[in-house]
Amino acid sequence: MSSVSYHISSLLEKMTSTDKDFRFMATNDLMLELQKDSIKLDEDSERKVVNMLLRLLEDKNGEVQNLAVKCLAPLVSKVKEPQVEVMVDILCTNMTSDKEQLRDISSMGLKAVIAELPLSASGEGCLTASVCKKITSQLIGALGKQEDVSVQLEALDILSDMLGSHFEGFILKSTYLHLFSCLFITFIVQLTNSRMAVRKRSILALGQLVACCSPALFSQLTEHLLKELAKNPQTSLTRTYIQCLATVSRQGGHRVGEHLEKLIPMVVKFTSVEDDELREYCFQAFEAFIRKCPKEMSPHVATVTKLCLKFMTFDPNYNYDDNEEDEDSMDIEDGADEESDDEYSDDDDMSWKVRRSAIKCLEALISTRRDLLLSFYSSICPALLARFKEREENVKADVFAAFSTLLRQTRGGSSHHSLIVPVIVKALHKQLKEKSLKSRQGCFCLLTEVAYTVPGALEEHIPVLMPGIVFSLTDKSTSSTMRIDALSFFHVLLISHHPQAFQPHMQMLLPAVLTCVEDTFYKITSEALLVTQQLIKVMRPQGQTTTSSGFDPKPFIQKVFSVTMKRLKATDIDQEVKERAISCMGHMVCHLGDHLGTELQGVLGIFLDRLKNEITRLTAVKTLTLISASPLKIDMTAILPEALSVLGSFLRKNQRVLKLSTLACLTALVTHHAASIKPAALEPVLSEIPPLVDESDMHVSQVSITLLTCMAKACPSSLAKISSSVLSGVFKLIHSPLLQGGALLAILDFLQALVVSKATNLGYSQLLKSLMEPFQSTKSSADDLHRQSYHSVARCVAALSSASPKETPGTVASLIQQNSSSPESAQVLSLLCLGEVGRSGSLGGSKEVQGVILEAFSSTNEEIKTAASCALGGMAVGSLNEFLPFMLKEISAQPRRQYLLLHSLKEVISACPASSLSPHVESIWALLFQHCESQEEGTRNLVAECLGKLTLVNPAQLLPRLKQQLKAGSPLTRSTVVTAVKFTIVDHPAPIDSLLKDSIGDFLKTLQDSDINVRRVALVMFNSATHNKPSLIKGLLGTILPHLYKETQIRKDLIREVEMGPFKHTVDDGLDVRKAAFECMYTLLDSCLEGLDVLQFLDHVEEGLKDHYDIKMLTFLMLARLVSLCPAAVLQRLDRLVEPLKATCTTKVKAGSVKQEFEKQEELRRSAMRAVAALLAVPEVERSPSMTEFANQIRSNADMASIYQSVQGGEAGGLGPTESMDMS
Repeated sequence: MSSVSYHISSLLEKMTSTDKDFRFMATNDLMLELQKDSIKLDEDSERKVVNMLLRLLEDKNGEVQNLAVKCLAPLVSKVKEPQVEVMVDILCTNMTSDKEQLRDISSMGLKAVIAELPLSASGEGCLTASVCKKITSQLIGALGKQEDVSVQLEALDILSDMLGSHFEGFILKSTYLHLFSCLFITFIVQLTNSRMAVRKRSILALGQLVACCSPALFSQLTEHLLKELAKNPQTSLTRTYIQCLATVSRQGGHRVGEHLEKLIPMVVKFTSVEDDELREYCFQAFEAFIRKCPKEMSPHVATVTKLCLKFMTFDPNYNYDDNEEDEDSMDIEDGADEESDDEYSDDDDMSWKVRRSAIKCLEALISTRRDLLLSFYSSICPALLARFKEREENVKADVFAAFSTLLRQTRGGSSHHSLIVPVIVKALHKQLKEKSLKSRQGCFCLLTEVAYTVPGALEEHIPVLMPGIVFSLTDKSTSSTMRIDALSFFHVLLISHHPQAFQPHMQMLLPAVLTCVEDTFYKITSEALLVTQQLIKVMRPQGQTTTSSGFDPKPFIQKVFSVTMKRLKATDIDQEVKERAISCMGHMVCHLGDHLGTELQGVLGIFLDRLKNEITRLTAVKTLTLISASPLKIDMTAILPEALSVLGSFLRKNQRVLKLSTLACLTALVTHHAASIKPAALEPVLSEIPPLVDESDMHVSQVSITLLTCMAKACPSSLAKISSSVLSGVFKLIHSPLLQGGALLAILDFLQALVVSKATNLGYSQLLKSLMEPFQSTKSSADDLHRQSYHSVARCVAALSSASPKETPGTVASLIQQNSSSPESAQVLSLLCLGEVGRSGSLGGSKEVQGVILEAFSSTNEEIKTAASCALGGMAVGSLNEFLPFMLKEISAQPRRQYLLLHSLKEVISACPASSLSPHVESIWALLFQHCESQEEGTRNLVAECLGKLTLVNPAQLLPRLKQQLKAGSPLTRSTVVTAVKFTIVDHPAPIDSLLKDSIGDFLKTLQDSDINVRRVALVMFNSATHNKPSLIKGLLGTILPHLYKETQIRKDLIREVEMGPFKHTVDDGLDVRKAAFECMYTLLDSCLEGLDVLQFLDHVEEGLKDHYDIKMLTFLMLARLVSLCPAAVLQRLDRLVEPLKATCTTKVKAGSVKQEFEKQEELRRSAMRAVAALLAVPEVERSPSMTEFANQIRSNADMASIYQSVQGGEAGGLGPTESMDMS
């Protein structure tokens, strides 16, 4: 006998002892043994342990019984199937015992066993399947025979648990259909049980059943409920059936959609029955229908809305017409009348449940039907406003929640907002002083939503709102949460309205807020300090003198200062309070420092201490930045040397946020306090800057160079020592391919500052030489330089020239002299430099320069030609009258150089102001239309871009002329014109917007053009409009979408076979158009979701999932996006979407294929798996039989499982989602 078996045997022997303590200890030891992963039991030990534990369930001692139950769970995974079946048999038999205690303990045991059964149910004969089958059949029998309610309740509970966690795997197995039918019949029978508790448990169990039953069984259940309701049963039974209907809808999701036509009239009929609970269940059913089947509910929205509006005011036992004085006196008299009134009590009034369910139903409508929001503002909005007087707290909270949802849904802007804000404030301001905390909290939450939705709209109502805020802050009965909510709302109000609006109320507001700052609860203190910080800005807004407004802050300064100072000095307080105290005092010094007198230096000393503290240093750095930039010019001389030393040390830290904040602080100090800083004090800072100027972090480099620029301007002598180390880093950055945008602009400023200030011993010529030297060298080293670095250096040369106008002619002359004998890199750079210098209009003789450009155009080197094109464009921007006629003449005369010259013209049109271009518009326009039918697509695209950007110069005149060309032109002209429209749509407001909105419909008619290329560019233009200016096309979606969807279909007449030697290759001429159409669909999801019929949209996504590689990749992305935006609609189409996903994930490339084919297929599978992962993250997805089967397939296939884990972010990241997948 092994040592484990011997140990187990000795424990089993002790369990038979007459001493309960022996039995208890032995059972406890057994439980500890079973919890070990290493334990292995032989067959005999398994049998003995199971028998002993089942016997101990009947032990006389309750503690021993409880321990025996706890042993059953770990035992399930340690014994073989026959023993688990023995356990289940005995436990099920015990469930029908006469002994109540044994029944209860066996019920707990069964639940423990079910919870421990393995989730995988892929095999017909697996442990989970057979055990579940056995438990189900036994409990169905027990439910039929037993009349004891407690047994019925426990049996229903256990069946619900099991259906919820283990039955999805059996959905598609034909052998289990009978089991589902038996469960269905059992639960249906129990719906008519005389005990309400049994009915409710049966409803819950049916809810779990519909989540994993077949469509046929679901239809059978719905038909049964309809048939029973049609019989007009007694009210209690009707309640049960309607409640069951609501639960089935919530759990069955979209499947109830096909039955709605029959269900809705039935439920509507029962809302007229005089029974409050029945009406509540009816509205709960409506809410479930709306949330789960929004599309199918469309024909019934008006009916449901009308019912909701009717019953949200249903309060037959209360008269709201009494004035407020009567209501107040009634509150006081309630206590006296309560005992004498025996006939009717508020406890009997259930009408509030009807009102609440009607309002929740309205909220569901508001949140799911964005397309009807405008009509809701005229119908639902006034009704909700009228219910702000609701007397029942819970219902009022739901009214506020529904109204907040309405505001949140229209946060983009609505014309109705300005009309409803006064009504909201009028309805709420008195409630802010009510005794009810819940009502006040609801008011503050709603007002916060108003402040976010309509910024500034509450300004005229501030006098009315202030007393309510002060009441919540000072009332002794107010809870901590209430105070925090009041402070939070007040903070939102302060940051979204003008400071002057609050100044008249400071006398009332400030004491209440400062009392909260002194509160013992840190969360209140923290929130109050935030509010105090805003109130300091109210006392004296930035840049305003005390006398310029009628408000004098002096009376309040000392009190605010002493309260904040107390918190600032404290070290034994919460981290958040410390940080906010520093920030608040920083604002005090920044806005009111001239009133602090002798206290100021003490405050600055504390800031210096906080700067040295690791926990508070980041906040202290930000606060010093604020103070140093204050218009009050605060004297910081006393702390500057030490502060600079500490700040310098922060530049070595690895914390990026601290580094950036420190650089910003140093820049502010150098800019505003240069006179107080000695050059020696900057040394600790300067020594840390060179390592920061590096391409590994462009933003840190940019901020570091900005600091150096400030130093060069404010204290140039300080830079002398570090010029070599910093400049080498700067030049390295200039030659980096990553340099662009803000970092490049910072370098240009720095170089100009260096030249102007003569901060270093390097003058103009040395800097110029350092910039251009790498390009003058041999071919091999110049080849290492990226194309971007040529443009960066050219801009630097132009910046140096503009800073030293005297040197410019010499520089231009040397650039012109770079001839064909110079290295190619030097020629390219000299041309780009001429262009950038010319952009500022500082070039000399144009004839000589034109000769250089023409010579470059004749070069055999493409890089030199392109550089000449860029240079000509830049020069023309600076000297339009000299270079533009030359450019237009060359475009007409030199067909071979047309493409290069059009690039130059594009640069001119893009960079020149409209006023300069106006005289030349006609000549450019005529020239462009001469070339809009070019056979070269690249040339046509350039012409289109020039036309589009030229139209922006004078849209009123030129846009109609573009439109005329649609009718007159050939297909090539039409495609050029439509592409030109794309370039008129910019991502910021422009004068052309209103004109475009009126005419874009005409341009989009080209979606019906006979030429496929015109349709493709029309789709590209539509995509651009959707992305940059969705407002242009939102009103046209109804007419555009059918044509868009039409272009997503595969057309066989556009597919042809091409013979390539012995092989035949299929070419799909419609692929580019389809791809453009699907790209439009993807963009529509982000900008125009409310204008889409999502189910119709999904039909085309489904087709795309079976299309070409490129389109599949797009539709997988779309599907993942749709899952997050409208999961309910995706669930309705889930069974149809699973098949193409499964096909992609399981397809394998033929063995002899090339490497690229394998890579493409792998990327396709990964993309499909991302969509699958997004689907599996939706909680209700496990209710789809086909999705459940696919999830099991992924889990059981090692290849697919590894892809699934990798798209979840590696093995560690995949654990969570894999577990959630196991649930399905």
